[in-house]
Formats: sequence, structure tokens, C-alpha cells
Amino acid sequence: MDIYQEEILDHYRHPRNSGSVENPDIIQTERNSSCGDELIFSFKLADGKVAEVMFTGEGCAISQAAASMLTEDITGQAITKAKQLTPDDVIDLLGIELGPTRLKCALLPVQAITKALADK
Repeated sequence: MDIYQEEILDHYRHPRNSGSVENPDIIQTERNSSCGDELIFSFKLADGKVAEVMFTGEGCAISQAAASMLTEDITGQAITKAKQLTPDDVIDLLGIELGPTRLKCALLPVQAITKALADK
């Protein structure tokens, strides 16, 4: 098995930052209507940074792993940087080729994060 596939499965089976932030500053829900995946992100912001971010939800291995990886990536990051996430950022983190259907799954957490932080 490819190292990237192993990492995706590890994040899917053992998601990082799974749960909800206590007394969050922001809660953002995103759904992929084509497959039914749903992610709910909660954020605590402090000093212009993403102090804490956690997620819950249901979905395929790709959406769950991408959410887990992105929460690790943006924790402690400046809000101005975190809200500039692009599709390429998540594709780079996942490290695998994605078809159109799986790409929608991978981009679900990016959409949630950028929408949540858009006006911050």
C-alpha cells in the first residue's frame, strides 16, 4: 500500500481533532449533497490565530481524512493564512490522485474552513 494511502486510512480510523471545541467562536457545517457527507467544524480563535479547531460528522475516508489533516495543519496558524486554503493545499496533504467525485469529498473541509473564517 502506498504511504499516502496508509496516512489517509490512519487519519480516517484515528481522526485528529475529532469532537467539538468547548464554547466555540464559530461553528460551520458543510454537506456534500451528491454523497451525503457532512462535516461540522468548531473553532476557537485568539490573537489572530486559529487557537483550536475540531470536527465531527459522517463521511467517506477521503472527507474524514482531509478534515483531520487540515485541522492539524491550521491549528495555531494565522487566521489570514488559514482562510486562504485552496484545493491544491488539500490535494497536496492527501498526496493521491482524485477523480471528480472524490475531489468533492476532499474539498468539503476546505469549503467549511474558508467559509467559517471568511469574515474574520
